[in-house]
Amino acid sequence: MIALPGGTFLMGNDDEHANPGDGEGPVREVTVSPFRIDERAVTNAQFAAFVKETGYVTAAERFRWSYVFAGFLAPEQVRSTPAPAATPWWRGVEGATWRTPEGPGTDVGDRARHPVVHVSWDDAQAYAAWAGKRLPTEAEWEYAARGGLDRARYPWGDELTPRGRRRCNIWQGDFPVVDTGEDGHIGTAPVDAFRPNAYGLYNTVGNVWEWVADRFTATHPATPVTDPRGPDHGDTRVMRGGSYMCHDSYCNRYRVAARTRNTPDSSSGNCGFRCAADV
Repeated sequence: MIALPGGTFLMGNDDEHANPGDGEGPVREVTVSPFRIDERAVTNAQFAAFVKETGYVTAAERFRWSYVFAGFLAPEQVRSTPAPAATPWWRGVEGATWRTPEGPGTDVGDRARHPVVHVSWDDAQAYAAWAGKRLPTEAEWEYAARGGLDRARYPWGDELTPRGRRRCNIWQGDFPVVDTGEDGHIGTAPVDAFRPNAYGLYNTVGNVWEWVADRFTATHPATPVTDPRGPDHGDTRVMRGGSYMCHDSYCNRYRVAARTRNTPDSSSGNCGFRCAADV
């Protein structure tokens, strides 16, 4: 884990890149206390060790299905599995779990160092408790992801591909039909696939969404706050960082201020997590 000193930073975004309804703004002054955070997202190998020791069963395993990107499935699977109306590139696949990320017959054998996916917020909480850690607050996550840069769009600056170099794992090409893999990856990438930010954190944007501790709200105080922890009540939890499926045509959420949410028992093939801890 990386120990960060904490401090005051400008959180959020309200420029033309912000997504209406996501509650990215207003830009506000936030102070966080010192804390520690994982430099990488939790891997399949780490999650496997947790399951081996505890016998833990994830939400997707209990529900016996999870969402998989249709482009990873055989044509007959695509035709025979249900799709949400608003996001038809997803399919609810029976038997899709963290062990079998594209459904029965698949495995994570060559993805030990890839981020674990098909884990719910509840699953992430359980792992963190086993590891003697916790999920980061949303403010801690953004403070760490920014790497000390003031209001930069990405963890490395404002340009997506400085000097033509890819710095994160997102969709390139025609979404959702063709991902050209120009960044070297289609689907998940190893948790340390790209250069870390100035604080030493890897892949804080792109690759997989990351669960954080807070419940979701689209409203934030404009006045300075210290160690905010989100509302006390609410049906959804916040996810940060975007994923390998983000593309400007529908989802430019591979920015440090971007956010979305889901119910705490939900899972998919593009969401994982990293842990934090008190000093």
